[in-house]
Amino acid sequence: MAMFSAFDINATGMTAERFRMDTISQNVANANTTRTEDGTPYRRKVVVFEEKNSQTPFHQVLNKARDRYSGSGVKVTGVYEDTWTEGNMVYDPSHPDADENGYVTYPNVNIITEMTNLIDASRAYQANTTAFDASKKIATMGLSMLNG
Repeated sequence: MAMFSAFDINATGMTAERFRMDTISQNVANANTTRTEDGTPYRRKVVVFEEKNSQTPFHQVLNKARDRYSGSGVKVTGVYEDTWTEGNMVYDPSHPDADENGYVTYPNVNIITEMTNLIDASRAYQANTTAFDASKKIATMGLSMLNG
């Protein structure tokens, strides 16, 4: 394993979790957006992760791991609109976006879910930071032994 590959792996984790937190923040900011550019209510965004360089089947990766460590981190594969959750219908006939029956369709953003996801992303970011710091300590100790 290269000396700095742990840094690279943790950096991909921190970058991906930071992107996830940004997307969650966008969802929270648009929780009451009833009209986007295309005239529809805002749709919640969901970030999907994938193992970086995961093009090989599991057994091949397992066999490689026996020979040497082959981790390479995580990557964001996409940001998708949540089309499986319905928007909230609220009766407000005075709202400019109300339909003919007086109902307004609000975004499918649930603040409790978003805050839970934000805590999860924040903890994952912290875990990657802690692992990065541990790797840094190990590298520093190794270098000090060489110079010792």
